[in-house]
Amino acid sequence: MKIARLADLEVSRIGLGAMTMAGTYTSEGSLDHDESVRTIHRALDLGVTHIDTAEIYGPFLSEEIVGRAIAGRRDDVVLATKFGLFSREAGERSVDSSPSNIRTAVEGSLRRLGTDRIDLYYQHRVDRNVPIEETAGAVAELVAEGKVLHFGLSEASPETIRRAHAVQPVTALQTEYSLWTRDVEDEILPLLRELGIGLVPYSPLGHGLLTGQIRTVDDFADDDWRKTNPRFTGENFQRNLALVDEVTAIGAEVGATPAQTALAWLLTRGDDIAPIPGTRRVSRVEENTAADTVVLTADQVHRLDTMQPAAGARHDEANMASVDV
Repeated sequence: MKIARLADLEVSRIGLGAMTMAGTYTSEGSLDHDESVRTIHRALDLGVTHIDTAEIYGPFLSEEIVGRAIAGRRDDVVLATKFGLFSREAGERSVDSSPSNIRTAVEGSLRRLGTDRIDLYYQHRVDRNVPIEETAGAVAELVAEGKVLHFGLSEASPETIRRAHAVQPVTALQTEYSLWTRDVEDEILPLLRELGIGLVPYSPLGHGLLTGQIRTVDDFADDDWRKTNPRFTGENFQRNLALVDEVTAIGAEVGATPAQTALAWLLTRGDDIAPIPGTRRVSRVEENTAADTVVLTADQVHRLDTMQPAAGARHDEANMASVDV
């Protein structure tokens, strides 16, 4: 597996997102924690070093599974998790990046993950009630104590990134980036490169649509949040299926699946970009990591670059409200 560089942190250029191991995307079937552990083990065996989770996934379940899977292999893993979407004071999902909540959150994550340090600790969403300088300062204290090695942000605006970076150097920004979500190319990516910050794209496969395996939403369970996502509804969904067909056709030219083609395109964007496709299935992690060996021609990259943008907003209004702009 080739290497990506997030500031001074080296990771495999294809990582593994562990959100689905806590039950997100219920169309993947019932949870099987043993299979999730096998998936992480297989990823490590294939050269993946970058495992990403968060306390809110479950909540807490994903971290527990990751902790179980990396027991005895901790030094093989660059371990990333996130704080700020679970409030101890409220006892529920709530944006809270107060220093006291961060302090409590990190101890819980360390315990569940079975480790004495977190390699990359992200603020999951920007807390508009707490100045980012205060949050960055709280993380800086954890860095000084050795409990956290690197600081990250998720879905943060350019202004927030600059302000946080001035207090505690930011190693990586995590945000959505894929063939059908390219907003970061306008302002965010140039800023990250100016400051020497890496980019970790989540949902690099378009919430599963770019795998080519989804042709209808009728099979989704009622609690699958994609049923209300603008890109999976009505005419938008049909138009986006046509984009998937284009990706599929280009992939067929090099013997790659749609998912591998989408990931291979993302890897052409720079060695400071490290996507984290999520899965809880061994077969999927084998498919995704094989994208590391897919070579696209300049013409194929150009055709992918110039595809029509996805139809529909990337989130509904409620979810977009949590994105820092």
